[in-house]
Amino acid sequence: MSTNPEVRAWLDVDAGALLSNYAHMRQAVGSAVRMLPMVKADAYGLGVAKVAALLERSADPWAFGVATVEEGIRLRELGVTRPVVVFSPAPPGARCDAVRAGLTLSVGDLDAVRAIAACCVRLGTSCDVHLEVDTGMGRSGVDWRACEDWLPRFQDEVRSVAVRWRGLYTHLHSAENDEESVWSQEARFARWIEAVGPLREGLVCHSLNSAGVLRAPELARDAVRPGIFLYGGACGTELPAPQAVVSLRARVVHVRDVLPGTTVGYGATHTAETRERWATLSIGYGDGLPRALGNRGYALIHGVRVPIVGRVSMDVTVVNITGVDGVGVGDVATLIGRDGSLEITVDEVSAQADTISYEVLTGFTPRLPRVWEHVDG
Repeated sequence: MSTNPEVRAWLDVDAGALLSNYAHMRQAVGSAVRMLPMVKADAYGLGVAKVAALLERSADPWAFGVATVEEGIRLRELGVTRPVVVFSPAPPGARCDAVRAGLTLSVGDLDAVRAIAACCVRLGTSCDVHLEVDTGMGRSGVDWRACEDWLPRFQDEVRSVAVRWRGLYTHLHSAENDEESVWSQEARFARWIEAVGPLREGLVCHSLNSAGVLRAPELARDAVRPGIFLYGGACGTELPAPQAVVSLRARVVHVRDVLPGTTVGYGATHTAETRERWATLSIGYGDGLPRALGNRGYALIHGVRVPIVGRVSMDVTVVNITGVDGVGVGDVATLIGRDGSLEITVDEVSAQADTISYEVLTGFTPRLPRVWEHVDG
């Protein structure tokens, strides 16, 4: 935890917990399955430089997964030399940049393959690609029903030395809450794997995300792609919970006693019904605290759970500390994390904000310093 009194709000990031969650994923699928951790969106908001360095040093993943070419180039700038797979279709203008950086591109149409090949010829190099099969997500990839017609044409396009076919994958759409959908999508994916024939031996086939690993680890193929579980987000109410990785904290910057009838915040959405004591916290939606937590969320101060009152502002948030003794300016409030015997989880916050933990984590802005703990753990 930050002890610098000049820091108004910050994220505590527990490196030991992140590595423990990674180890849980590894144990679930066994040592023979390759690990492809997802570090997109600045490693789910935690900071990709620290996360990548931690995993490289302590976990030895096979590859890293990102969403954009820019994210992949950032990893190369950080010194990552192992494979970096870009999982979103690359825009036409970014393909040559990806080839130049030695990134592995996802493809789902023949025009993209041809364009990547042209970049390779222009740059005098080659590019690895993973073919995406759409088994139900519907965002990108080749429709699973088009296997017999499409696969031979794709194989013709990648016979050159420029574009090297290295992987085959699909995205699970409902693994968090629907085991039947996982098995259904896997059956569709298996149809492609079988159709590949002798080329299967040289391909890395992968489909399981964090929820897929926890729900059906026996379906792990050559690699798995853990994401949210690594960063402390739950994958389903009936699935094993991860260790908490992120704590969100802010300092008390103002304390006041208010009379009945006093209002607070934009829109004056909270009115004191009796004499109350309020504390203003130096954090708001400009830092990534969800605005939807106004009059719904909580903080922990001195080991006591206190409600947020009024709307969350861009820079400050007010909590009702009536009955909590000794709260003063400079004290620490916990918006996510543990204080004493109480804890507010990132999933609790996301439920109160009517969203998901992914959005909460990736919403934390650069205004919040990331304070890493147990980096050598």
